[in-house]
Amino acid sequence: MLELREITKRFAGVPANDRVNLTVAPGTIHALVGENGAGKSTAMRIAYGFYGADSGEILVEGRVHRFTSPHDAIRLGIGMVHQHFMLVEPMTVAENIVLGLEPGSPFALDLKSAEARIRALSDELGLAIDPTRRIEDLSVGQQQRVELLKALYREARLLILDEPTAVLSPQATAELFTILRRMRAQGKTIVIVTHKLSEVLDISDEVTVMRDGRVVGHRRTAETNAAELAHLMVGRDVLLRVVKPAAQPKAPVLGVRGLAVTFKGGEKRLDGVSFEVRAGEIVGIAGIEGNGQTELVEALAGLTEGGAVSGTIELDGRSVAGLSVRQRRALGISHVPEDRHRRGLLLDFDLQENAILGADDRPPVAVGPGRFWLRRDEIRRKTEKILAAFDVRPPDPERPARALSGGNQQKLILGRELDLQPKLLLVAQPTRGVDIGGIEFIHRRLVELRDAGCALLLVSSELEEVTALADRLLVMRRGRIVAEVDPETTSMEEIGLLMTGGSAAA
Repeated sequence: MLELREITKRFAGVPANDRVNLTVAPGTIHALVGENGAGKSTAMRIAYGFYGADSGEILVEGRVHRFTSPHDAIRLGIGMVHQHFMLVEPMTVAENIVLGLEPGSPFALDLKSAEARIRALSDELGLAIDPTRRIEDLSVGQQQRVELLKALYREARLLILDEPTAVLSPQATAELFTILRRMRAQGKTIVIVTHKLSEVLDISDEVTVMRDGRVVGHRRTAETNAAELAHLMVGRDVLLRVVKPAAQPKAPVLGVRGLAVTFKGGEKRLDGVSFEVRAGEIVGIAGIEGNGQTELVEALAGLTEGGAVSGTIELDGRSVAGLSVRQRRALGISHVPEDRHRRGLLLDFDLQENAILGADDRPPVAVGPGRFWLRRDEIRRKTEKILAAFDVRPPDPERPARALSGGNQQKLILGRELDLQPKLLLVAQPTRGVDIGGIEFIHRRLVELRDAGCALLLVSSELEEVTALADRLLVMRRGRIVAEVDPETTSMEEIGLLMTGGSAAA
């Protein structure tokens, strides 16, 4: 159905794709995997006409084609569903789907015929989407189905899906996979770009692995396993599971009682949240994104903007209400934010400057009256220690933070926060955008921190991650904690039901 031959693409002289060869058989689900920067998204954007290749050929059904834009790919039956949905929220499903391809005349839009066709497509694949509903009223999983319908409405026979399960609950993921298998049975061809090896093994027929801009392996899925694929991706053996001894929790470090965050108009993002985190344990928060997890972590860190915080937050029995971020950090609260660019780094500052953020008033970095003097030699020594301990590459203290990959930026932030030797670590989305080798490293360091006696509150949209790391798991929905479960004895399906409003089996 699709073949890439010797595709090469450079950005500013740096190769993103280096003689990439890829063959996708018709009527199959083909997974494309690799670490961050491996070149897989670039290759698929070339296949969709979003980028032009510097050299090489694209063949669709055996014929060579030159793409100058996505319109060329769409005309040949290729559609792409991006990780971040491209939908206009105030508009209806039908209006989004026909956007740019409006039926009728310039003077009379024939939306009714479009709605009928969309409804027929939805029924054919069991998507259960009402074309008259507004996008803003749909769940994330339903919005993704709209993106699928948008491609199918344009008669796509080959669908490229970029990280299709990144924000889906386990139930929504299972439903998506059912739909994809149904599409395959109808003769559609699907390419999935993903980093989740368990899903690759579950849904795909074939898998291609990329590393450093090149294809390093191709396997029939039935003839491979996660360990082999991980080795191909990273170039070495990777520990795919979290190994941790049983927790030995001690006294409570964090105590939260009746915490609420209310915005203008009375909208409550957090509503009566109560829990505690003890020294030597990881407490995980599970929930579909947008259900109060961000507001919870930011309220604890002292970062809430535009909202009124009420309730009690105590660290070692002492209230931290009204304390600034810097004051909370001085008491032993460290924070790895979910948005590392907005909250975690000054991207145009170098690694030395970023390594002392929040600790620039502490010795030995700061000295003298009022600790206003910064010692450059100590800053460099501290930075080099963090870069070495957390394997930040390249380990150049004078390099701007913007020049690091996402995974290395994350390791820099984690190193800085752990260097403060916190009593409590608030860590949100610890491995978002991090490749499989970096994930293994970060997980190991979090467990080591727990075993050293730190209290950790972990928020992750990756349910597999939060259940593997957490010693206790709290489930959040609509700003409230709706359940506490044991991640070792509670199934992913039960947790998913609690996240979406169901109830766990007895």
